[in-house]
Amino acid sequence: MADKRDYYESLGLKKDASDDDIKKAFRQQAKKFHPDVNPGNSRAEARFKEINEAYEVLSDSDKKSRYDQFGHAGVDPNFGGGAGSPFGGGFGGFGGMDFDLGDIFGSIFGGGTGGTGRNRNAPRKGERVRTSLAITFEEAAFGCEKEVNVQRVETCDDCTGSGCKKGTTAEKCTNCNGRGVVTAQQRTPFGVMQSTVDCPKCNGRGKIIHQPCEKCKGLGMIRRNRSISVSIPGGIDNGQTISMRGQGSAGPNGGETGDLFVTVSIKRHERFEREGSAVLLSLPVSFVQAALGAELEVPTLDGKVKYTIPAGTQTGTVFRLRNKGIQNLRGSGRGDQYVTVNVIVPTSLTSEQKELLIKFAESGGETIDTKKSRRRK
Repeated sequence: MADKRDYYESLGLKKDASDDDIKKAFRQQAKKFHPDVNPGNSRAEARFKEINEAYEVLSDSDKKSRYDQFGHAGVDPNFGGGAGSPFGGGFGGFGGMDFDLGDIFGSIFGGGTGGTGRNRNAPRKGERVRTSLAITFEEAAFGCEKEVNVQRVETCDDCTGSGCKKGTTAEKCTNCNGRGVVTAQQRTPFGVMQSTVDCPKCNGRGKIIHQPCEKCKGLGMIRRNRSISVSIPGGIDNGQTISMRGQGSAGPNGGETGDLFVTVSIKRHERFEREGSAVLLSLPVSFVQAALGAELEVPTLDGKVKYTIPAGTQTGTVFRLRNKGIQNLRGSGRGDQYVTVNVIVPTSLTSEQKELLIKFAESGGETIDTKKSRRRK
């Protein structure tokens, strides 16, 4: 059996923690690492599963007692119980028990069955829907409204989620009393243990539909393609995700609708690059412009602006245009634009241009091999 983290350590508790301490610690950790709070964070998701596993054991007095005595082996349903097992061979039958984290959340956060077994017909939050959206550099900088096409589960509008044909109703399952689950008992080395299983008569639905809705085939839900308007905030960066509450799939049994997560990808710009809220631009200037100074037209996200470079500007020189960058995502104002000068050295000169450059060099005391320069004509 692979090593696991100590359950008390997972919840930040000491081994003498009370039931209230365990419940309080679980509540705090679950809220902190819940997937809805950390969309797309695989580490948070793994941590969330870890604390759920820890709470499932420590909140149950029997499991907690076995864990305190035998460690993880005491609560591992796959532990074989061989010759070296503290439980003997009879522990293998313990693996068939059915546990549901929904019971844990129901007893902690409300909406459950008070620890008397899970209720499959209780309202549950709908599934999250994920999609991606490609936008331009400018759209990311200033924000925009876009449409995304998503496929999501919705409540059937013909039967309003009941699954029954119009004018008919479902019969409450008498075997499970409408709960969808029944209690099963199993003898183990620790005594008679109870677990919940799907009701065999209604297949876990809690009701029997004699005349199913023709549109949804009795499911109460249908899958549809929808076009949804997404508000893209100015300053969003490549790979960031927008969460749209209540735009995911409908919740079963009248539960809360899930959320929609839209991950943004930004197309490359032919001239601009981005660094946080700053816009970067490489600007080519001629040798003469750099040497004598010049008034240049500089492309920005707001259009071209004029900027004067001084005489003697060297290649690699950077100048800044304030407030010409990208809108700050979590604040007011905009970043700046940084323009790097790239002096272009001519590669094809006429004889007259070469003679002029030679005279220019000689006037500054530079010696030029005119024979070599003429051979290159």
